[in-house]
Amino acid sequence: MVKSRRVQVLLILVVLSFLLIHFLPCSNNAHVQEKPSPVHILILSSWRSGSSFTGQIFSQHPSVFYLMEPAWHVWVKMHQNNAKVLHMAVRDLVRSVFLCDMSVFDAYMSSQKKKSDLFQWETSRALCSPPACDSFSRSDIITAGNCKTICGKYPFSKVEEACKTYSHVAIKEVRFFDLKVLYPLLTDPSLNLKIIHLVRDPRAVFRSRENTMADLERDSNIVVGSRKTKGEMGPYNTMQVICKSHVEIYKAGSQAIPSFLKDRYLLVRYEDIVRDPLARAAQMYRFAELHFTPELQKWVHNITHGKGHGAQAFDIGSRDALRVSQAWRKTLPFQKIEKVQNVCKDAMDLLGYRLVQSEEEQKNMSLDLLFAQN
Repeated sequence: MVKSRRVQVLLILVVLSFLLIHFLPCSNNAHVQEKPSPVHILILSSWRSGSSFTGQIFSQHPSVFYLMEPAWHVWVKMHQNNAKVLHMAVRDLVRSVFLCDMSVFDAYMSSQKKKSDLFQWETSRALCSPPACDSFSRSDIITAGNCKTICGKYPFSKVEEACKTYSHVAIKEVRFFDLKVLYPLLTDPSLNLKIIHLVRDPRAVFRSRENTMADLERDSNIVVGSRKTKGEMGPYNTMQVICKSHVEIYKAGSQAIPSFLKDRYLLVRYEDIVRDPLARAAQMYRFAELHFTPELQKWVHNITHGKGHGAQAFDIGSRDALRVSQAWRKTLPFQKIEKVQNVCKDAMDLLGYRLVQSEEEQKNMSLDLLFAQN
């Protein structure tokens, strides 16, 4: 009888040991192997600043779900308002996109919407590969032209379905003029937000805006009001507001007084990207916790070292990026340069862009003198 009880006790101990060994570690492993929280990347810039190209650096990464300027839909639907009034609606939309809740577009788009109704959807590699489109692999480098031809006939539900399968969600947006508007997103526990603040020489921005004035008319009216966009000073009034916003965003981001901004703000100058594309792309990828694959390194090099001249304003094809970035020095009259420098002086001083004092200096100053190193 005693022997039988001893056997029973031993059996119980064996079973308990088995449970402790095999189930508790499994429980711990389950905790360790939980799907990591997505990383949310906001490329914050202004029109004609190289932001579409910078967005593609992220869009082409196989771990990134990317959307280009989703707030376009807000501004089109609510164009009677000014940019400050629209900040809240834009912020709410951006937050929903980061969380892959695409029902937010119901307020701005038709109930019969398709994936192809989304603004510039074809610039998103994630919307051109599974599960949003079955014609390409997720590891492919996909051009917007090829995607638009093949991947348009898919339901809008595929946008949300695709978004939920990525470890990183990136948005390029040009419709924020104050970093403080984004503080609620930076303190939101459901988000892991990192902000890349992209700036460009205001003289180059001005020259590019001149070539796309009609396309930017509605946006300019929202930024400064339709009356201030008229006449000779209209374009400079818009530039003044844009430059002022860059100053305020940079000061708020670089001073990082709120603890939640620490290590979550990165300033990047477009000129530095085109001067050393691989180094700057690597810097942005490290900041965003992404691996810079050999395929992407090759793509970044090729698209910035082509023979194109950037003739098509909204095209993101291969070009001599450094040469294109400096085109303003040969095509923009010095009288206009002086006016831009006057309304954007604070931004140029703060962001490391040096003023030119004469037409001769404009044409002949070396790049090393024109741009201070950050």
